[in-house]
Amino acid sequence: MRTSIHKIIEEPLHFKQQLIIWGQQFREITFLDSNSFSDKYSSFDCVLAVDAFTSIKTDYYNAFEDLKQYQQATKDWLFGYLSYDLKNDIEHLDSNNFDGLDFPDLFFYQPKKIFLLKGNQLEIQYLNMCDDEVEEDFNDIIESQKSKVEGHEKITIEQRISKQHYIEKVNKLLEHIHRGDLYEANFCMEFFSKNAIINPLEKFFRLNEISKAPFTFFFKNNKQFLLSASPERYLKKVGDNLISQPIKGTSKRFSDPVEDEISKNNLANDPKERAENIMITDLVRNDLSRTAQKSTVEVKELCEIYSFLQVHQMISTITSKIDSQYAAVDALKTTFPMGSMTGAPKYAAMKIIEELEETKRGLYSGAVGYFSPSGDFDFNVVIRSILYNQENKYVSFSVGSAITSLSIPEKEYDECLLKAKAMHEVLM
Repeated sequence: MRTSIHKIIEEPLHFKQQLIIWGQQFREITFLDSNSFSDKYSSFDCVLAVDAFTSIKTDYYNAFEDLKQYQQATKDWLFGYLSYDLKNDIEHLDSNNFDGLDFPDLFFYQPKKIFLLKGNQLEIQYLNMCDDEVEEDFNDIIESQKSKVEGHEKITIEQRISKQHYIEKVNKLLEHIHRGDLYEANFCMEFFSKNAIINPLEKFFRLNEISKAPFTFFFKNNKQFLLSASPERYLKKVGDNLISQPIKGTSKRFSDPVEDEISKNNLANDPKERAENIMITDLVRNDLSRTAQKSTVEVKELCEIYSFLQVHQMISTITSKIDSQYAAVDALKTTFPMGSMTGAPKYAAMKIIEELEETKRGLYSGAVGYFSPSGDFDFNVVIRSILYNQENKYVSFSVGSAITSLSIPEKEYDECLLKAKAMHEVLM
């Protein structure tokens, strides 16, 4: 059981920074920030959840069933992630590529302390075992200062796949596409640094400042960190409603308003980008139909253009109503991994890209988010993100693009570099 306390926050933007600074003392941290992005499906502007009371950590084997049992047994707030390699629990697939990060395939925890901010309304939910600490903690949060996280470490970033090697691999994918093995595949490559010592919170502040993404996350599990400036929602559940918002299609932002509008319009009218998006929209419709009530799968938005600080993105919104015979975790298992990070057909795409990529994806292109006590949930797609294993001193970020029959390998490579720009800038 939890104790719930409500407070009015006079300066919500400043309070969000104080929250995450205060939270650094705990072994487990989840910090979510919408950056005031206008999203009609959003439940909160900001969430902080810290200090695990219980948790589950596992590899991919039987992972979704283990998570279902954990979620149904606790019937409480749970925060955590699903790594991309949980695909191996769903299909007969393997993940044998190099892994410098060594994160568990799945990790969720039940936090002792939760802060939920919407506008200037703050709800504090503490497990009853520690509810006598609320006021003391709140006073400590108000006194938290950003000066505690000063520091700018510089590291050397290496590229796992050279430009020439990347183009060769994309041409192999195009051969598969022309043979009819698949229609689209999301091909990714890693940037990394060994023996890296960084201040994760300072890097998170910098990444968030230059991105202001709507699904921003700071996630910590002991010495493993995710710093995410994701613009993409994977899947949200509210009651029996499911909402998925895949991204396919990217163009550059410009400081000149005229150039910027041209870039935006070019994206909206680009046949290749629209084809990518429509193929994945169709895949998501099919995935959602596996748990949906009859005739409830709808495309609410098709190929809409959304603008973020770094890029314009093409986003579609697909909804359904989940049938009562299915549990919350079933909706995740039947749609995972998300189509925007795999391709179509999904199984063929996952198998082929596993053979061509040189790094195990792990948490990259997985999902991070939360379950509420009622079984509702909201998960983002882990893209535009920095991953850090403090113990291994290994920093990694990956980027990818969708390969279709219309792809030009050199342009796909340039799109990857555009997506890598923010993370590269933060770490250099």
